[in-house]
Amino acid sequence: MSDTVPYYEDFIEIKKKIWSMLDDAVTNRSSQFRIPVFICGDQKDFDGRIVVLRKSDQTNNLVQFHSDIRSDKIPKIKNNKNASMLFYDKEEKIQVRLKAVCTINHNNEVTKSSWEKTGHISRKCYLVDNGPGTESPTPTSGLKPELDNFEFSMEQSEEGYKNFTVIQCKIQSIEWLYLAAKGHRRARFDIENNKESWLVP
Repeated sequence: MSDTVPYYEDFIEIKKKIWSMLDDAVTNRSSQFRIPVFICGDQKDFDGRIVVLRKSDQTNNLVQFHSDIRSDKIPKIKNNKNASMLFYDKEEKIQVRLKAVCTINHNNEVTKSSWEKTGHISRKCYLVDNGPGTESPTPTSGLKPELDNFEFSMEQSEEGYKNFTVIQCKIQSIEWLYLAAKGHRRARFDIENNKESWLVP
């Protein structure tokens, strides 16, 4: 990159910035890229929700997050593997939109590896008796009283593995938008066709 060309006008430097922010979000709880919006659906049944970014893999153009196999997003993904993810960092003034093809991993090597790295507190989500979104006559966490605290053991938490799912998102394209008073910049990276384009913001 030339010293006279700012990073936001250089495709290589923009991609470095995007993946640096994604990689950081996996371990940095303060990162605004850590909790993107995941959008999936089919025909008229599109829906979005916040997920927690758990893996960023530039080599394979892949990101992933965890879910409950009973979540209503699972049948949506099964019906249509195409999905999108939306990231925004207010301080950096950067928006990133990913288009991806999703794979549902359940009770396989991918989930085993991820489950082993999932902490005690995070495993609590998968111990609910009924799946996310199930109607309840009263306000509830969905957990049995004896589990509705942080006193359950790691051994007890293993019960949640049967509900644990890893959604892998194979990125097809990336759209990047940089907001600046001196003039916005927007670019598209078509990974499938190895094409880079500047777009009017």
